[in-house]
Amino acid sequence: MPFLKEPEYTHGKTGKTAILLINLGTPDAPERGAVKRYLKQFLWDQRVVEIPRPVWWLILNGIILPFRSGQSAKKYATIWTKDGSPLKIHTEKQAMLLKGYLGERGHDVHVSWAMRYGSPSIPSALQKLKQEGYDRILILPAYPQYSATTTASNMDAVFSHYQQVRNVPELRFVRNYHDHPAYIEALRQSVLKHWQQSGRPEKLVMSFHGLPKAFLLRGDPYHCECYKTARLLAEKLGLTKDQYLVTFQSRLGKAEWLQPYTEPSVQQLAKNGVKRIDVICPGFIADCLETLEEIAVEVKQAFLTAGGKEFHYIPCLNESPAWLRAMAEISEQHLAGWPTMFTAGMREEQKQQALISRAEAKRLGAPH
Repeated sequence: MPFLKEPEYTHGKTGKTAILLINLGTPDAPERGAVKRYLKQFLWDQRVVEIPRPVWWLILNGIILPFRSGQSAKKYATIWTKDGSPLKIHTEKQAMLLKGYLGERGHDVHVSWAMRYGSPSIPSALQKLKQEGYDRILILPAYPQYSATTTASNMDAVFSHYQQVRNVPELRFVRNYHDHPAYIEALRQSVLKHWQQSGRPEKLVMSFHGLPKAFLLRGDPYHCECYKTARLLAEKLGLTKDQYLVTFQSRLGKAEWLQPYTEPSVQQLAKNGVKRIDVICPGFIADCLETLEEIAVEVKQAFLTAGGKEFHYIPCLNESPAWLRAMAEISEQHLAGWPTMFTAGMREEQKQQALISRAEAKRLGAPH
């Protein structure tokens, strides 16, 4: 059979709507083997690395995986919690809370989550939604700025799965929300909360994940969307151009990537006499290795070693109430036209379910 088995069909069944929140991914454990499996899946994606496959296979399997897996495992071990990967924990909580927030707005919508690389996989999450009877699915990426390496890769995985499905559900995709007012407002509140507690820096550094410069030249809009996010956030904070700096982190290989690079930039700030900087990573909606280890540890050390005196990392949006409201607003706009609203008789029951979802998320440590 070329197609997956369909669940038993029942006539007269009311259609159901779900949101699938997709983040990039994480190893299953901070161990060399688990990290190697994760990196192999991630770096073999042609959306991520566009080098011809035969050449890249030799580089990946002969050089990168044997050496990078162990190094990365040690870094993951420094941020791992008793409940597992921070990225997975935050993504699960965000999905749970988003369901509650949408329920309070009157929407009968289920929210699941998946990882592009690692587990739970996109195919497994979509197949579970199929078995549970969801025939309208909104794909919500955990990437505010569109890139072929992230958002489009999610789309590839979704479409690839449905090539094996006979009865494909109705699909919608959120492409980006880099300039959505509610997302910018959530970032603004995050920065202001930190400044209220710790004072203001001489310079706010906005560090986004890097991308090979060649991708920009070939038409990827990611670079422009990062700068628009930064400009809108700076305007909301009332910052002048000399009070903030946009940088790009997480390079791989020797090719030129988007510049300026984060670590050399903060070192130069320190050498120029800047004593305190705050760093925020607006492109990440959940804390992960790239924020908790690369920024909060490695970049901090680089700044202090170069002569800086005070370094503050501003956490990702994670489960902040402003961000959950933004997620609900973004989702609600893309759900428009679908029959998601509860009937009067169902509304009280849904309110109770929303409260249960919020209470469960609170038990797991999320703000409320």
